[in-house]
Amino acid sequence: MGSAPSEPRGTAPAPATGAEPPAEPRADRYLPGTVARTAKILVVGDFGVGKTSFIGSVSEIRPLRTEEPITEASTGVDDLARLPGKTSTTVAMDFGRITLNPSLALYLFGTPGQRRFWDMWAGLAEGAVGVLVIVDSRRLAGGFDVLDQVETHVPAPFAVAVNHFPDTPPHPHERLRGALDLLPHTPIVDCNALDRDSSVAALVALAEHALAVREPAP
Repeated sequence: MGSAPSEPRGTAPAPATGAEPPAEPRADRYLPGTVARTAKILVVGDFGVGKTSFIGSVSEIRPLRTEEPITEASTGVDDLARLPGKTSTTVAMDFGRITLNPSLALYLFGTPGQRRFWDMWAGLAEGAVGVLVIVDSRRLAGGFDVLDQVETHVPAPFAVAVNHFPDTPPHPHERLRGALDLLPHTPIVDCNALDRDSSVAALVALAEHALAVREPAP
């Protein structure tokens, strides 16, 4: 499924003669020796749909975040409707890693959601083998715009994950498929971005879809 920047395997190298010994490394900083393939996954979505929470819930390393406080300068620019507890926002990217199975590790790159940052997506998408589009069905119009951006500027297969908030109303997948104008083969999955198991299931659905697109059955 493609490759991502190499990462050390096994244990950390010994320090140079005379150097102070390094602090004991966390074991999860290094890929297991069984990993044979790595793949880059882009995680996108509208402002406030839960991308940072999603990557934080599944990452086996401490995620890299570029969050800044939301200030009065965003008043009238960023729609905080139905987001009463949101006090910060991603301004560059989120990054995490998950070993999906003993032989495959995924590198997760999360994009900022505001339109003024969408120009960054092309660079972040370079080398990605799949895109997970997170949507909030309470604010579906923003998800439609994000999908249009993905289809236009990100040349990779994608799946849609519907992030469920406490007040998210239930919607049949086929109704959401019609509202988002998705093709029949595009996967739609439900998830809770704060729950690791459901978030991992969304990544598995995307990985299976990306493999099916790249390696169609004869």
